[in-house]
Amino acid sequence: MTNDLSARLDRLLRDLPHAYPGPGGAVAVLRGGEVLLRHAWGFANAERRIAFTPRTLFRTCSITKQFTCALVLDACGDPDVLDGGVRARLPHLGEAAPGALALCHNQSGLRDYWAVAMLHGSPAEAPLGDAEAAQVIAGTRSLQFAPGTRYSYANQNFRLLSDALEEHTGRGFAELLRSQIFDRVGMGSAFLAADTRAMPDGTEGYEGTPAGGFRAAENRVVWTGDAGLGASLDDMIAWERHIDATRDDAGSLYARLSGPVRFANGAPAAYGFGLGRGEEFGRQLTGHGGALRGWRSHRLYVPSERVSVVVMFNHLSDAQGAALDALAAVLGEARPRPDADMPMPDWLGAWREPETGLSARIEAAGADALRLRFGHSAERLDLRADGSASNGRTVLRAPPDGLWMDRPQENQSSRLLPARGEAAPGIAGRYRCDELDAELDIADAGGVLHGAFSGFFGRGRMEMLEPIGPDLWALPCPRALDHTPPGDWTLAFRRDDAGRVVEVEVGCWLARRLIYRRA
Repeated sequence: MTNDLSARLDRLLRDLPHAYPGPGGAVAVLRGGEVLLRHAWGFANAERRIAFTPRTLFRTCSITKQFTCALVLDACGDPDVLDGGVRARLPHLGEAAPGALALCHNQSGLRDYWAVAMLHGSPAEAPLGDAEAAQVIAGTRSLQFAPGTRYSYANQNFRLLSDALEEHTGRGFAELLRSQIFDRVGMGSAFLAADTRAMPDGTEGYEGTPAGGFRAAENRVVWTGDAGLGASLDDMIAWERHIDATRDDAGSLYARLSGPVRFANGAPAAYGFGLGRGEEFGRQLTGHGGALRGWRSHRLYVPSERVSVVVMFNHLSDAQGAALDALAAVLGEARPRPDADMPMPDWLGAWREPETGLSARIEAAGADALRLRFGHSAERLDLRADGSASNGRTVLRAPPDGLWMDRPQENQSSRLLPARGEAAPGIAGRYRCDELDAELDIADAGGVLHGAFSGFFGRGRMEMLEPIGPDLWALPCPRALDHTPPGDWTLAFRRDDAGRVVEVEVGCWLARRLIYRRA
């Protein structure tokens, strides 16, 4: 290691705990299979004063998805072998079921089951075990897009894969992980941490902030192939060393996982086999993050540099941002800064995306950036010299024919529809969704409208509605079963010729285009 690199990594270690504050964390950096940095700080359990170490067991959450897909490829060769098992778990779907390959690529068209659970009135801390998960998944009656045509994150894609894989092999998912991956690559303490209530070594995940204080997060989800992997930093170092050691073997698991993926129309896809594909500092990389309330992690591999980074936080700081800081340090690069002194565009405000039916709200985020509220979390887009705004994934541009939003990672580009004007009255009442067998109640509470969902999981909490435009409202969902909640539900009301509200279309990025008719 050169003196310059050593100094950069020393600065990284000094800065990370303060730039991403919380009870504890860990980071590893590897190059060419050699560990350059292996460090942990703080506490895995602050109340019991258990230190966070490289051997601390950690919930890697959605990093699990690449391991699930690796098992599918290892056991089946062709994921299509599992198509029948997927179809059998969607008994009420009124159209062709997505194939297992579409599930591997998050191109299934299924609405995310944790988001749909919120439409059934689930409290954020409610239990969601195997029976509840199967109930939500089996209740699927339609898809939100044709399989292979779009990308949308749906956690049950990978639960369905692990369930179908167990049926196909006659072996448990935990046993398959141990025998086919963990033992092979040297992940000695990794295991299937299906129950999110507790870790065997006492490690806790924490909600909160330094200003407001931290408290242990309460989670009661049971998961498998979607997010169940428990592993230490040392386990993940073993995985990264295996990835680099097999980099030239076209038949290796990671080579097969990280190969090119396309949509049905031939367009390149930025996600496949449980891995995101992207570019940072001019170099191609693959990786994935993981999150649950109290837990954030990220791993990435840059093949051209043979560099791996792993970051783990037992709190809700931005693990991906920290991983990119670490990558910048090892490469000797600087995180890019936006163009300076860009004029603010005249298309800020409320819009609606026509294909998904979702609202798109655009506002200033400082002098040189915009904040877009469209997906399950707000996005920062930097203003560009050509008048557009971009974050490398989403682009907003305004040619003469209107305002366009390009999301190539979803295989989607659309001209947004303006949604400006005062929100109209008369929307209070009860609405019923026949597809879900669920309800939406909107109440006028002292002149302030509130809304809540109800279904077979109970009656959800009332939240104050936010007006967006004429007959367009947002129902916030800031907390949910998953770390990343649905965000704001778009409520688009429709009226008859007499001006009476007759139905509302409900949707968020994770679960869209559901019709509730006025009771």
